Amino acid sequence: THNEEFRSVVQSRCNHYIRSVWLLLPLLPILLLTIPRARAQTPSPMQDWQYSSGIVLRQMFEPHVPTWQIMLGASVSWQPLYDGAKTYTVMPGPAIDIRYKDLAFASVGEGIGVNLLHGSNYRAGIAVAYDLGRRVADYPSHLHGLGNIAPAPVIKLFVSYALSKSFPLVLHADVRRAIGSTNGWTGDLGFYMPLPGSSHKLVMFAGPSVTFAGGQYMQKWFGVDPVQAVRSGYPQYRADAGLKATGFGFSATWFITRHWLLNGNAAVSRLLGSAADSPITQQRTQETVNLTIGYMF
Repeated sequence: THNEEFRSVVQSRCNHYIRSVWLLLPLLPILLLTIPRARAQTPSPMQDWQYSSGIVLRQMFEPHVPTWQIMLGASVSWQPLYDGAKTYTVMPGPAIDIRYKDLAFASVGEGIGVNLLHGSNYRAGIAVAYDLGRRVADYPSHLHGLGNIAPAPVIKLFVSYALSKSFPLVLHADVRRAIGSTNGWTGDLGFYMPLPGSSHKLVMFAGPSVTFAGGQYMQKWFGVDPVQAVRSGYPQYRADAGLKATGFGFSATWFITRHWLLNGNAAVSRLLGSAADSPITQQRTQETVNLTIGYMF
């Protein structure tokens, strides 16, 4: 009897998650069309927690989550062409963030995902995002002979945990795996918390993070194999697994009215280890700035 009850509960929850994802699947073509100009999926030193900052704290301080939360708008980013580049570019694009209860979400920043575990002070789940890769045509004078890194879908596992209302420090971790292209994995560990001066009208967060990467990912992005060495003129270089970067991010949201908001993000990241020593790397420390104006329905 207990086994039957357990199976019934598990089946009910699985059906609930599946229904939640099906509600958001019609948005997949829209997100795929907007990804080429999406700030979250391009190489940038933005900290991973900045794409979902405040979500866990909102659940803790506002336990009654609306059925639908929808924000649409436009954004513009100033960021490096790729990890390690000294050349920067300005990228305009859409801002999309849609959430169904505390179960499912679809956003330019986080992709399409489900919170498999969720409570008043934590969320953990899986998401599908997209990596734009790296094109030689974007910087031919420096990338000639290295070949393109093809775009690829990315599977991401994530978890965020807020300590308490009295000390609202949020711990965040994620692991990402590219399917195809590099077939490599990366992961982040970080934390953030509200800053003094935050209010219902102006919310500010800040915090550090570190990024790890596997050998296959590092070699694809920062290594130079024998064929690439001949074609590009760079010396052969083997990039090893380990620490890839450390960084610090700042996020602020100003709720102008009940519906309109202005969000700003700034981050700095410094490449470490094999990534920093690669002959492809021109600049170890990189910055990015993003500004978004959005309308909440």
